[in-house]
Amino acid sequence: MNHKRPIVHNTSPLSKAPISTRRVLLALLSGLMLTAAFPPAKFEWIAWFALVPLLGSLKNQSPSQAFKLGFYAGLAHYLTLIYWIVVVLGHYGNLNFVASLGTFLLLCLYLALYPALFTTLCTWLKGSRSVLIFIPAFWVSLEYLRAHLLTGFPWCLLGHTQYTHLNIIQIADLSGVYGLSFVIVLVNGFIYRLISKDYGKAGGSLKWDVLLVVIVIAGTLGYGHYCLLKEQTNNRSRRYLRTAIIQGNIDQSIKWDPAYQTETMKTYQGLTRSTYDFRPGLIVWPETSLPFFFQNNREFSPGMFSLAEESGESLLFGSPAYKRTDGITRYYNRAYLISPETQTVQYYDKVHLVPFGEYVPLKKFLFFVSRLVPAAGDFQSGNKVMPLSQGDLSAGVLICFEAIFPEPARTHVREGANILVNLTNDAWFGMTSAPYQHLSMAVFRAVENRTPMVRAANTGFSAFIGRQGNILEQGTLFNKEVIKASVDISRSPSTFYTCFGDLFALFVIFVSIIRIIVYLWKTHKGH
Repeated sequence: MNHKRPIVHNTSPLSKAPISTRRVLLALLSGLMLTAAFPPAKFEWIAWFALVPLLGSLKNQSPSQAFKLGFYAGLAHYLTLIYWIVVVLGHYGNLNFVASLGTFLLLCLYLALYPALFTTLCTWLKGSRSVLIFIPAFWVSLEYLRAHLLTGFPWCLLGHTQYTHLNIIQIADLSGVYGLSFVIVLVNGFIYRLISKDYGKAGGSLKWDVLLVVIVIAGTLGYGHYCLLKEQTNNRSRRYLRTAIIQGNIDQSIKWDPAYQTETMKTYQGLTRSTYDFRPGLIVWPETSLPFFFQNNREFSPGMFSLAEESGESLLFGSPAYKRTDGITRYYNRAYLISPETQTVQYYDKVHLVPFGEYVPLKKFLFFVSRLVPAAGDFQSGNKVMPLSQGDLSAGVLICFEAIFPEPARTHVREGANILVNLTNDAWFGMTSAPYQHLSMAVFRAVENRTPMVRAANTGFSAFIGRQGNILEQGTLFNKEVIKASVDISRSPSTFYTCFGDLFALFVIFVSIIRIIVYLWKTHKGH
């Protein structure tokens, strides 16, 4: 007769008292642990239980209190994760310290809303028998929202922490990085429920949750092992392209000074000539390695054609560009490919621009914020994503920030790219954690599409990344150097992710929305 009583009365009343210091400290601890799981720290294993203190702090808390705790955790996380924005805005953007700090704090306050929403939604799961499914579902849904809302900022999603663990990250060719984030949060939720003695109550069965976690972990590792073994034993015919990356290490503070243009060109030309013994088929310079308009510079541009002819190899490099239409001049962040045989020039204009770096959003209201790129006016987005092709080479170019977004890489590969080339200038970041984080995210573009990546960075990290996410060769930070490797440009069959994109994340969002609707309906019905 009373079999429904536990479901209704088993949970303690929600506390309306002020949030205790202990709960706040638990939330802050989770935020700091999340940061520690990202590079350059080598504590990626912390990610598997970093959310446990935060989940523990939510017990018997109201949704409004949970929101505050999640917000505290988010602030602790983002203040310590992206502190380098102050360096970028202050040192290179020429903002005073107050404006730099204020902009940084506003961004952190915005980003902290996502873990705040996560913890709020978690309190809506009280009494649910599917808690362990919905906790990671909510997290992934909010990661996806952060990656797309207001131009998107998918910097350091939770799955990125595992970029060095090849057997774990192979599921990215099915689900993108979101699948890995889901697995990590699933384990966090299970650990919390286990140590909090949450089982045996209204919240579900231990044996079913154990079975779920075992299946997910075993499936992830099993699939990873299968992918790694398949690549080793694959007997397909392979084509290799000898490739050289030129890391000029040009100081950002003098990069755009016309007085240093000759010295910059001599640096890149000298390093390029040092590769001739290797006989590369492709030589790659970083983003805006030419600090002038290549399209009409009479002093230096002819030398680029001469260099291509002299080397006998294709040159891929970055330079700002412009177009005049109806009396309006529009500027672009451009990558050029020069072929020595035909003297033809192909180019790709960056599609996904960096807010405040290459243009100022809401410029009418943010008039006090200057751009970080002083070469031209506000940059415009390119109008299409297409690879640059020459002979056997079909290079999908990702310029700087574009490498943290999966969609441009997917589009390039769908259009026939057999190699991804990331041109970047991480000199903006200085000696901070940002270059390490930027590299970790680029790894996932290779895995998602089973397409190798060549990453040319002005000050590092330049690298060759295999189609399984393995970093084959890597340069060092703030060092003038040449990195050489033979890259396998034979095409792999299109992956599920290349074909269908973030289908997994969209499904998870759908499930989360259904759960939220059910909760709101029951709440309304109860009143």
